[in-house]
Amino acid sequence: MSDKELLDMDLLGYEEEEDTQKDKFLIFCLDNEFYGIEIKYVIEIIGMLEITEVPELPNYIRGITNLRGKIIPLMDVRLRFKKPFREYNDKTCVIVVDIKNVSVGLIVDSVSEVLSIPEANIAPPPKINKESKNRYIKGIGKTGDGVKLLLDCDKLLNDDEVDDLANL
Repeated sequence: MSDKELLDMDLLGYEEEEDTQKDKFLIFCLDNEFYGIEIKYVIEIIGMLEITEVPELPNYIRGITNLRGKIIPLMDVRLRFKKPFREYNDKTCVIVVDIKNVSVGLIVDSVSEVLSIPEANIAPPPKINKESKNRYIKGIGKTGDGVKLLLDCDKLLNDDEVDDLANL
């Protein structure tokens, strides 16, 4: 087989892999609200880890942890969304995601499921007024009789924060 044929096969395999992730979202819970993140960002889901606090980080960055020899920052999504802190329990999970080539652990109340939400069932976030930003919400996924708030992973951290966390 020629190099070009091998490259074409690799590209075909990559496209097929991408298609299996298309329209798939990992659904997690904060209080009684359900959020979704595109599965393509998710590296793994694990239980709570030991957190080492780092001074002078935003309050929603709880600290760092050692995950199999790799130091990753841990973001409490509740605090990022300005919700009150809740003590971690046996349902609390860390969703390890890759945002702009930086691994970050997202601390959430619990993980629910992986759902397929076709693009046709995703509506833009509502615009309440001109100042309404919905800056973390990419869309509203309609599922059965419910909705899931679909997050924009790239906006969970701004570029300065990504740079800072990459240097931890």
